[in-house]
Amino acid sequence: MMRRGLSLTTQIAMTFLGLLLITFLIGRVMPIDPVLAVVGDQASEATYRAVYQDMGLDQPLYKQFISYLADIFSGEFGTSRVTSRPVLEDIGRVFPATLELATLATIIGVGFGIPVGVVAATHAGRWPDYLLRVFGLFGFSIPIFWLGLMGLALFYGQLGWVSGPGRLDIYYQNLVPQVSGVLLIDSLIAGNLEVFWNALNHLILPVSVLAYHSMAYISRMTRSFMLEQLGHEYITTARVKGLSETRVVWRHALGNIKIPMITVIALSYATLLEGTVLTETVFSWPGLGLYITNALLSADMNAVLGGTIVVGVVFVGVNLLSDSLYRFVDPRAK
Repeated sequence: MMRRGLSLTTQIAMTFLGLLLITFLIGRVMPIDPVLAVVGDQASEATYRAVYQDMGLDQPLYKQFISYLADIFSGEFGTSRVTSRPVLEDIGRVFPATLELATLATIIGVGFGIPVGVVAATHAGRWPDYLLRVFGLFGFSIPIFWLGLMGLALFYGQLGWVSGPGRLDIYYQNLVPQVSGVLLIDSLIAGNLEVFWNALNHLILPVSVLAYHSMAYISRMTRSFMLEQLGHEYITTARVKGLSETRVVWRHALGNIKIPMITVIALSYATLLEGTVLTETVFSWPGLGLYITNALLSADMNAVLGGTIVVGVVFVGVNLLSDSLYRFVDPRAK
């Protein structure tokens, strides 16, 4: 167990070190001058050189990387040039919005995607299978920004069934104290149901768009895994023994795809958590994806690199969590 723990720690450390190296090199090769982003293009040569040296850009590349590592491990991600606040503080402020969006979309995607995939597999080659596959294909193929725009135009602009962009109407903003940063939770803690329902109304459309995309992916993978299991001999044996088709499909076959499905769900969730850039941009959702996008457009490299590191940490963390869940759902993984 000590060897496994040491091996796991080494893998995490090497992964994180590689992530930091990649983000560092991205910051150096991007065609954005970080000095000009600070001083502006009207600054004198002397001012430019002073800031250039102050930022350590005159040092050899390996020294810059060591300094970069020291700052990261001390929790110093730098200051955003746009907000003039520490990047880590900005990320802590915007990440709960992405967490709220991604979590609800994943729950709905899993809740509908797995049953759809199972039904498609059990009716393979028949009309329910074709219908569900076409439905999933549209969700997986249609550009998510187009789907969001069409949803806004129809359900918000024409029908008025849902609220528009943003997390809250202006009237309800700053009415509840931020405890978790997740508006649904904070509004319930504050006992303000008006804010809760307004926040939920704003969530319906972006969550539906992301959930449809997630459901399409999960249902396709579920169908593929189920078709493989339904072709095994133990399924034939279970049917010969007289077990009901429901028990054979939903307990035996579905039970044996738990491990790959955990991986699929974890990757889907991590992808949404990284900040669904296009969705957050279309719906003006103040999450991590929109924050990184605005930072990139403003040449705010501290914010871009800080957000990129957080995305990498999210992927590593979700993968570690999925590895841990293997041991609970399948004793053989121990």
